[in-house]
Amino acid sequence: MTLPFTLLAKSSRSPARTGVLKTAHGLVQTPIFMPVGTQATVKGVTPENLHEIGAQIILANTYHLFIRPGHELIREFGGLHSFMNWNKPILTDSGGFQIFSLKELARISEEGATFKSHLDGSSLFLCPEDAIAVQEALGSDIMMCLDTCIPYPATKQETKEATELTARWAKRCRTAHKQRQQLLFGIVQGGMYPEMRAQAVDEIVEIGFDGYALGGLSVGEPREMMYDMTSSTAALLPAESAKYVMGVGTPEDLVECVYRGIDMFDCVMPTRNARNGMLFTSKGRLVIKNARYYNDHQPVDEKCDCYTCRNYSRAYLRHLYMAREIMASHLNTIHNLHYFVHLMDDIRRAITEDRFEKFREEFYLLRDQPLPEG
Repeated sequence: MTLPFTLLAKSSRSPARTGVLKTAHGLVQTPIFMPVGTQATVKGVTPENLHEIGAQIILANTYHLFIRPGHELIREFGGLHSFMNWNKPILTDSGGFQIFSLKELARISEEGATFKSHLDGSSLFLCPEDAIAVQEALGSDIMMCLDTCIPYPATKQETKEATELTARWAKRCRTAHKQRQQLLFGIVQGGMYPEMRAQAVDEIVEIGFDGYALGGLSVGEPREMMYDMTSSTAALLPAESAKYVMGVGTPEDLVECVYRGIDMFDCVMPTRNARNGMLFTSKGRLVIKNARYYNDHQPVDEKCDCYTCRNYSRAYLRHLYMAREIMASHLNTIHNLHYFVHLMDDIRRAITEDRFEKFREEFYLLRDQPLPEG
């Protein structure tokens, strides 16, 4: 099997690396952050905004699109790309995390997940074969296996049962995968138990996928534990495959997980925080509602060249937010996504020039934060 990932450069002092992932809708330069477009839209911005920001790939969600408007309708429009007017790669999450987060509405069995719609309470069922069929109808470039996300804390027995079920479901997903131009990633569970993570890696890699994801992280565990699990698990995954940590995270998380060998990330944080008035800058977080920005003529970040920073002051953005104007979410989201996308650009450049460790030190120095251990 020809793998779609090509390694381009490696740090001489850490597992940090750059690469390129080949998909049906173009190449993706890694490490990469994927803006989250859960319901076939990245909240607060248009596809044209995303192009201007420099987004290479976005994420959409199987669970939500399965419920509304339905994958068959999206198939009629030629798939997600034409439905939402986005001509670059799309990754679709399988829905496993949403079922986990709506666990009071769901029942997990060997066959799959029986759950109630969060919209109208109707009974629905999603099995591994269905998850693949829905994603093939959506036409995403990268599909994810259906998995069982493990909460924190969880007992060894709970973790063992869920991890083994994820492996059995992964085999079924691989068997059901027919549209091979759509890549399929396997998901490694194992909770916070290194030995179970190692076993999960063996089982998922044995099945063979186009890339591998670390699931069940950033679910409430201490940050140091998340970094330890990321580091130990990433080291066991094939070097010739893309490595993806799902649902992570903060700018600090991106830097630290790249430092530990991760290639791909997604998180709702830049868009959700934008709507709540928290902006990311090269010096840390900025809460725009604070009174000190009432008459501040500066842009959000003097080092940023996004549309928002080129054209608007902190005072204006604070006014929009305090007045609850829709434009506040739009301009804040443009800035936050630009920050995340271009942070990854800077990281790739630093790795290519073999100065990533210096970049990491300066990243924390600008924020007046201590460098994490490990």
